Amino acid sequence: MATRPASVPRGRARRGKGLLLKTMADSGSKSDQASWEKVTQADLLEIALKHRNFVSSKRDAKRASFNFHDLSYLDLSGMDLSQADFTGALLCHADMTEGKFVNTNFFAADLRSAMVCRADLSRSDLRGACLAGANLTGAILNDADMRDGVLLRTDRHGDITPLLHADAAPGMERAVARGADMTGAKLSDSFVVQTDFTDCILRNAKFVRANLSNSNLTGCILEGADFTGANLAGAIFHGAMFSNTQLDNADLTGADLIGAIFESVDLSKVDLSKAKMPLSLEKMERSLKDIIVEHGQWVGTGGKKGKRAVLAKTDLHGQDLSSVNLSAADLSFAILKGADLSKTALLMADLSFADLRAARLSRADLRGVKLVRANMGGADLVAAVFSEVVISNRAGGGEWKANLDRASLKGARLNGAVLKHSLLTGVDFTDADLRDADLSGATLTDANFTGADVRGANFTNTDRRGVRGLTLD
Repeated sequence: MATRPASVPRGRARRGKGLLLKTMADSGSKSDQASWEKVTQADLLEIALKHRNFVSSKRDAKRASFNFHDLSYLDLSGMDLSQADFTGALLCHADMTEGKFVNTNFFAADLRSAMVCRADLSRSDLRGACLAGANLTGAILNDADMRDGVLLRTDRHGDITPLLHADAAPGMERAVARGADMTGAKLSDSFVVQTDFTDCILRNAKFVRANLSNSNLTGCILEGADFTGANLAGAIFHGAMFSNTQLDNADLTGADLIGAIFESVDLSKVDLSKAKMPLSLEKMERSLKDIIVEHGQWVGTGGKKGKRAVLAKTDLHGQDLSSVNLSAADLSFAILKGADLSKTALLMADLSFADLRAARLSRADLRGVKLVRANMGGADLVAAVFSEVVISNRAGGGEWKANLDRASLKGARLNGAVLKHSLLTGVDFTDADLRDADLSGATLTDANFTGADVRGANFTNTDRRGVRGLTLD
């Protein structure tokens, strides 16, 4: 279980710490919350209206100041409170969904269990704020300052002491920030354990000496992020993209790096010996050749002979696996970067989270394949077939569709590929070559086609809700 040091020594000892002094008489109670002035929903609406005029430089305007006020459980959804002051405010369980809080001061505010989904907190000051249990799904936190901080006050004796909310400590413990954009955010020295960062954009974010133990960073973009000296013990990095990422002296004990992508990362100053890494061929109990032969027998006899190939979490980069039968094989989390899988049968195979960058899969049979969150950037998929598999009535009937949910096909060559009826939700087709590809009947919700060449491609009866970068004549 993660622990944190006492708040006063931690705030005084670390560099770059924000300190703010509030003169306030000591109430003598264990909690200071009785001293916070309660704001009603009607009060909030009136103040928000004048603040909106302030932001728009209109008459009857006044900047909203909620410092040391209690807004717990209030509805702030959709409001524009950019540049407002929430220093030390109570916002527990407040609904801030889709609100605009650009350049807003939340220093040492208590946002426990607040709903901040899809809100814009760009360049906001969240130093010392408590976001424990908050939901920041889809929020924008570009350049937000989320470092540690301590709010101070003078008590009745004139002594300076920390001003704390009951049971609230700075950080993002057990918060949810799925799909949030935290580009350039500052979280150095922060306490963000067991936090769900799935699919976050953490480009150039600073986590120096931060505690992210047991957090989930699946699918995160970590380009330029700095984790120097960070505690990443037990963190999950499935499908995360490390590019020019700083990991010097980070603690990766028990961290799951299987399925993570590393590009231009210096690992000379980090100990990976206790991290979970892909299995090398040398450590496999059977040879790759024997596994493939036995799998062919298993497929050919309907499971009566041979043995299914289980190559999950195995490093197979650069291997020649062309023209073999790996149908229904388990290749999830496998490293197949630069591997040759051309004309290979991969019907209903599991390649979830597989690293297939620059792999050769031309004319491969990928019907019913599972490629959830797989990275196929720059892969050769010319004339590959991804259409569905028809299940016999004896096996229950129906269709087994190829599933590429949130897979990356950036710069991939898909000329003439057949993707009929495939599940392509959230797929990144940026700069892909899709000339003459057949995507008829495919589910393309939230897919990104920016820069893709779709000349001659068939998009008949496709679900294109939320699609980006696609222009059809």
